[in-house]
Amino acid sequence: MGERVVAAFDVDGTLTRRDSLGPFLAYACGRRAVIAAAARLTPELARGALRRDERDRAKERLIEALLRDRDAAELGERGRRYAAGLHRDGRMRDDTLRRLAWHLAEGHDVVLVSASPTVYLDPLGEALGVTAVVSTRLEVDGSGRLTGRFDGPNVRGAEKVRRLRAWLGAGTVELWAYGNSTDDEPMLALAEFPHRIGRRPLPPVA
Repeated sequence: MGERVVAAFDVDGTLTRRDSLGPFLAYACGRRAVIAAAARLTPELARGALRRDERDRAKERLIEALLRDRDAAELGERGRRYAAGLHRDGRMRDDTLRRLAWHLAEGHDVVLVSASPTVYLDPLGEALGVTAVVSTRLEVDGSGRLTGRFDGPNVRGAEKVRRLRAWLGAGTVELWAYGNSTDDEPMLALAEFPHRIGRRPLPPVA
């Protein structure tokens, strides 16, 4: 048996061309509702943009304003349709999709590791044929409605490494990692083969 090979991909800006959460919230709630919520939360969102330690709280407050008390099953259906549109409508990067497909063809395990919510990343991962998705979960109460809170930490920065390590488990792994932002740096530092995604296309594997 050879060494296990795993490829960990960030999503926003790495597999997709840009942020995916804002457009999802607009798709699920309407653009006017997103603009109104953002206007009400301007001070918190501004602090989140300027201070890394405030970023998770600002994101959670926006999600709470827009998704609290929403039916989880109905939002899940919207998440599936949104994921299908991401995959179909040219909103993903061809170069990183080709690299992901190469890893799968080589028999490697492929995992998406992202701060974006599972409500649309799980169906996106299924469409891409990946091994697993590690992403931010939204809390659902006993009646099947969203509370507006995260179910566990937001999966960014050091939390990406913690969650990825937990998923990898014991044993030796050859890890490839792909990310585009400072929040991906801890995950890239963990990898034997880190790839920082920028404007230039990722070259084909030799």
